[in-house]
Amino acid sequence: MTISPRVAVKAVTFLALCTMLLLVTFAAVRAPAQAQDQSAPATQSMQAAPATPPPAVGTKAPEFTLNSQDGTPTSLHEFRGKWVVLYFYPKDFTTGCTIEAHSFQTDIDQYAKINAVVIGVSVDSSDSHKDFCAKEGLNFKLMADVQHEVSAEYGSLATNGSFVHAARNTLIKNPDGVIVK
Repeated sequence: MTISPRVAVKAVTFLALCTMLLLVTFAAVRAPAQAQDQSAPATQSMQAAPATPPPAVGTKAPEFTLNSQDGTPTSLHEFRGKWVVLYFYPKDFTTGCTIEAHSFQTDIDQYAKINAVVIGVSVDSSDSHKDFCAKEGLNFKLMADVQHEVSAEYGSLATNGSFVHAARNTLIKNPDGVIVK
């Protein structure tokens, strides 16, 4: 099963836009902090990317069970036999994450046509996800990685000062459970 070129181009364009938005946001946040303390090195306000790399293409996707926005435990293996777009994102209700979620929601019918589901993961709580889904009209699973374990296992845990969050990262799992992108 293949993903249409239109969906692929839209996804790549969206990710490039999100990256630009994040870079501009981090630069804006970092500039006032550096202005207050000229002696602080620029790397203090934003620490390095995750210590663990994401699972390699061609390997089995690590299994996990997390609570979804409705508070029920949901496991990755429940989606065996389907393509899974597994995306990690920093925080509910933030501009970039809302744009990203809306992009997935807009194309949700196209994903369904190719036997694919979208699953979002962040370190926010199930209650936060529930409110985010209700406010933004999202009807795909958002998983609460409040212990940070799944984000770390998928190479998607990052820090920005004292703010620990899921780094923006998207993986595609085939129906056999193998990461293909």
